[in-house]
Amino acid sequence: MEYAFHEESYRVLVVDDEKVIREILSDFLSMEGYVVRTAEDGKQAIEELDQRSYNLVITDLKMPRMGGLELLEEINRRTWNVLCVIMTGFGTVETAIDAMKKGAYDYILKPFKVEEVIHIVQRGLEKQRLQEENIQLKEALSIYTMSEALTKTLSLDNILDIIVSTTLEETHADTAALLLMDSASEQFEVRMRRSAKDAQFDETNEDLNLVEILEHYREDRPLLYHGNRAKRFFLNESPVLKIESFISVPLKIRLEIIGMLNVYSYTRGNKFSEGHRKMLSILADRASSAIDNARLFKNLQETFQQTIQGFARAMEAKDPYTHGHSDRVMQYSRIISRGLGLEKQHEDKICTAALMHDVGKIGIPLDALNKPQKLTREEYELFKAHPDKGRRILEPIEFLRDIVPAVYHHHEQWDGTGYPLGLKGEEIPLEARILAVADTYDAITSDRAYRKALSHDIAIAELRRCAGTQFDPKIVAVFIIEMEKIRRNDPSES
Repeated sequence: MEYAFHEESYRVLVVDDEKVIREILSDFLSMEGYVVRTAEDGKQAIEELDQRSYNLVITDLKMPRMGGLELLEEINRRTWNVLCVIMTGFGTVETAIDAMKKGAYDYILKPFKVEEVIHIVQRGLEKQRLQEENIQLKEALSIYTMSEALTKTLSLDNILDIIVSTTLEETHADTAALLLMDSASEQFEVRMRRSAKDAQFDETNEDLNLVEILEHYREDRPLLYHGNRAKRFFLNESPVLKIESFISVPLKIRLEIIGMLNVYSYTRGNKFSEGHRKMLSILADRASSAIDNARLFKNLQETFQQTIQGFARAMEAKDPYTHGHSDRVMQYSRIISRGLGLEKQHEDKICTAALMHDVGKIGIPLDALNKPQKLTREEYELFKAHPDKGRRILEPIEFLRDIVPAVYHHHEQWDGTGYPLGLKGEEIPLEARILAVADTYDAITSDRAYRKALSHDIAIAELRRCAGTQFDPKIVAVFIIEMEKIRRNDPSES
C-alpha cells in the first residue's frame, strides 16, 4: 500500500482499546471534515493500514496485543508516510521522550481536551502538507534540470546516463535500468543499468515477464507493486535478492513503445510511492523525446558520413595505389588510440578522421597523384593543398567539425617543418599526430606508382629514424609496441 498526501480529505486513524475514546475522537474529528476510522489495538491498526493509506494515526500507549510504541515501530519499519501521535493516561517524561525518539510527531496526556487534540492534528497535517509541497517542488526542479540537460546533448549515451542518474537520485532505488527496443530483433535490450548503493545489485539480472508488463502498458494501468505482488513481473526471481518494490514506466514515441524505465528496491521496508511512479512517468515522457531526437540525429550523421566516405572511397577505387588506404589508416589509428588508453568516444573520433583524412584529394587529378617520377614544384604545391581542401569540404557539416583539425593538420611535422601551418610539437592536435604515424606506415608498406611496397621492418626503422623530427616520439613508441604485440599473436602479420 502506498502512502501519499491527500489534499481533498485527510484520513485519520484512531487506535484505542477504550470504545468511548474512539467514539469521542471520531465524532469531533469527523465534524472537522476529516475521514476517520478506528481500531481497537495495534494489530487491528496494522491490518487497516495495510488496506488504506492514512495521513495521521492517533494511538493509545497501552493496549492489548500491540501497544502504541510497537505500532509506531512497525509503521517506521514499513516506511509508511503517516504521522503518529501517542496518547496515554500514564505519561511520564521518560515515556514521552521514548515516543519522540521512535518517531512520534506529538504526545497527548489523558484526560485531554478535544480542542487540544484537534489543534495537534491540524498542526501535524499542515506540517505534512508543507513537506509534500517541498517534495513536489524538488521533483519539479529535478524534472526541469533533467530536461535542460537533455536539450544540451544529442548523444544517446549521454541521454541514457542523465535519465538513469536522475531516476536513482529521485527514487532512492537500489537499481535502475533502461531498456530500449532493438529495431532489428524487435526485442527489449538493457541499454543502461546502474546501482545506487551496492555492487551486488548490478549483478542481479531478473528475467522480466514482458508479457505481463506490456499488458499493463497496453491497458494504461500503473505498474507499481510490492513484495509478492511484484513477483509476477519476473519469470525467474533472483536467488540472491528478494524484490521489495518495483516500478516500470513505458517510453513512447507517437503511441509506439520504444522502451521502458524500471526501478527496483531490494531493501526491506523501502517501498516506492505513487508519487515516485508519477514522477518517473513524466521523466519517461521527456526521455522518449530526447531519445527519438538523438536517434534521428545519429541517422542523419551516419547518412552524411557515409556520403563523405563514399566520395573518398570512390576516389580510392579509381586509383589502384591508394585502394583501401583510408581503411588501413583507420585500423592503425585505432591501434595507436588504444595503446594510448584513449576513451572509446575519442578513439571513434580519430577513426572517423582517418577514414576522411584524404578526402581533399578529390580535387587533385589522378595523373598528378600517380606520377612515377618526382613531382614538379607546381604538382607538389597542388598535392600540399589537399589538407586545406579537406578542411573546406568538412567544415560546413556541423557534426564533422570536430575531426577537421585532424584532417587539416595530419601533414604537420614534430619539428615544425610540415604544412599547412608549420605547427610544432604539441601545437599539433593529438589526432593529427596519430594520423601522421598511421598514414606514413601504410604509405611505406603499400605499393606506390614510384615503388613497390616495403616491409614492416623497413617501415618501423623509418618511423624510428624520424621520431622527434617528423613524428611525435611518444606515438611512434606506442605504435611499435602495439604492432609487435599484434605480430606476436598473429604470425600472418609477420
